[in-house]
Amino acid sequence: MAQDDLSTLLEQLEHPTTGVDRHIWLIRLITWVRGAEDAPEAPVARVTLLLDVLAARPHTTSLLRSWWAELLGTVDGSTLLSDYGFGSRNAFMSELMERLNRKLLPATPETQDASELFALVLNDPRDARWIAALPAEALTRLATLLSLSVPPPGPVGALRPVSVWQHTLLNALTFCVSQIRATGFSQEMRLRMSSPVRDGSPFHTLAADLDKVIDTWLGGANTGAAAQHFRTQLDACRQAAATVYSHLDAHGISVDLVFRLRQLRERVLRVRALLDCLLDDTDHTSTARLLSHLASVGQEQRSVGALIASNSSLLAAKVAERSSETGEHYITRNRAEYRAMLGNAAGGGALTALTTAMKFGIMALGLSAFWYGFWSGVMYAASFVLIQMLHFTLATKQPAMTAPAMAAKLKDISDSQALQAFVDEVTHLVRSQMAAILGNVVLVFPVTVLLSAAMVLTTGAPMLTPEKADYVLHSLTLLGPSLLFAAFTGVLLFSSSIVAGWVENWFVLHRLDSAIRYNPRITAWLGALRADRWAQFMRHNISGLAANISLGMMLGLVPAILAFLGPALDVRHVTLSAGQLGAACAALGWEVVRSPALWWAAASIPLIGLLNVGVSFYLAFRVALQAHNISGVDRSRIRSAIWQRLRVAPMSFLWPAKE
Repeated sequence: MAQDDLSTLLEQLEHPTTGVDRHIWLIRLITWVRGAEDAPEAPVARVTLLLDVLAARPHTTSLLRSWWAELLGTVDGSTLLSDYGFGSRNAFMSELMERLNRKLLPATPETQDASELFALVLNDPRDARWIAALPAEALTRLATLLSLSVPPPGPVGALRPVSVWQHTLLNALTFCVSQIRATGFSQEMRLRMSSPVRDGSPFHTLAADLDKVIDTWLGGANTGAAAQHFRTQLDACRQAAATVYSHLDAHGISVDLVFRLRQLRERVLRVRALLDCLLDDTDHTSTARLLSHLASVGQEQRSVGALIASNSSLLAAKVAERSSETGEHYITRNRAEYRAMLGNAAGGGALTALTTAMKFGIMALGLSAFWYGFWSGVMYAASFVLIQMLHFTLATKQPAMTAPAMAAKLKDISDSQALQAFVDEVTHLVRSQMAAILGNVVLVFPVTVLLSAAMVLTTGAPMLTPEKADYVLHSLTLLGPSLLFAAFTGVLLFSSSIVAGWVENWFVLHRLDSAIRYNPRITAWLGALRADRWAQFMRHNISGLAANISLGMMLGLVPAILAFLGPALDVRHVTLSAGQLGAACAALGWEVVRSPALWWAAASIPLIGLLNVGVSFYLAFRVALQAHNISGVDRSRIRSAIWQRLRVAPMSFLWPAKE
């Protein structure tokens, strides 16, 4: 059957074809070679079969060589070798949109772009494997079959015969090196390179070094010394670009700049591969390795997730690092810090009682779902910012900040002392979370009841009507979807920490604290001293402000938006839920203690807190592990050590030991 299919394909070479027909024939030929098998041995066998058939049919071989010459005359292979797999606009968002277009829009073989044709021909993940598996004998026979000489006069100064493939390699090297130099000379790179590297930049001589290699090779001389010097300069360019990472680490991550750095690194590797194909490829293995790599790159080029993951990893690490710095302040390690946490959490709970009252006030206005969510979000955000400014604590904001701090401690956990230190941190963290939740809940409930009583004395009506109070009890019940909503709220809490880290990185990257401090218009308006105070304030509080404002708006708006789209997910925040329970009890009076609905709602409060904290911490912890490149952690050792501590000193998870 394979022979019949091949015969049909080869018979079509007898008939003259247009450009698009040639491309379609090539696609069909490679589809036949690829076959349906996963193992590369079968395609390799079919390539050998094709070569054997052509060796037995000289006329067909002549037709194939003519077809090949016409194909190479209509598409530019140099741009394929130099640019395939690289972003055309050298920016992250442009490449993201381009990949989305490639995924969503069909491609056409009616093209003169060799990269587009290559992506259509070698469009299967198996292609890279069978190309790499081709034996040296098959590669030599393919090279003999497809090699064409450059028509005279050929490259200037050439004393050796140059094939079309070698001429394509020469052009691709020139194009690729010019892209490397353009990236290295760009303003964003030069300003962020270290001073010694910038002053003696290897990018200046890179083109001249390549010209020396090419001239030596065309002249038929030994290229060893010139090629080695050029490779050294390439490595120097790569190292010079790497110094930019130190600047990014200190002054904030730019995803666009990270994208350019990765492109430059990959172009340096591409130039080395092209040079190997030109100078040292007597057995054609370097060419097969290059084509196999291009086939793999074609698969990666279709992946949006791979682009985001590879270029946002540094940003994720920086976000995790900034969250880790903030999270250290939320971990108590002695009794004084524990008492301070209880006091701050109590203050946060008391202010949340006011938030609860305002929420029911907005509800009483009878707004539409969107505007109710919007103004609720504004009110939540204002309340959370006030809690931050007064240095109080909202318990559920802690886990997403403390998780990166915990993950960072896993880097050196190989020895037993480091393991015990990590377990100490776990006990500190659990104790801190318990103190924060306890301080919030213990205060928000009675303060809400007192506020409702004060409203009865001043207005003659409680915070809630009995009907709404009954609705609140049934909405909080353990028998309903409260736990699902609590887990969803944990996702929002985690999301707010990501927003906070991103905004802080953006603030630092664009040096806005320096702009506030020194910008002439700002200093003329505020005065130098006040501008300096504002710069310090924003630098120290931008993360908290971003977290609180984004969390407030998400708690208010996300349920309204989801209800419009379909999935009716609501939020259940432990402190706000405890405050709502207090308002309901105040409205229903002492008789409520006889209602099972009260106790079902009360039973859900600790579980809501557990899910708020647990989901938020888990998500942040996973992101932090990936950001810090921590893998292979022996989880069984950690679990055993924590259970051992729980058996030996269970109270250490609830109350700090005496110093």
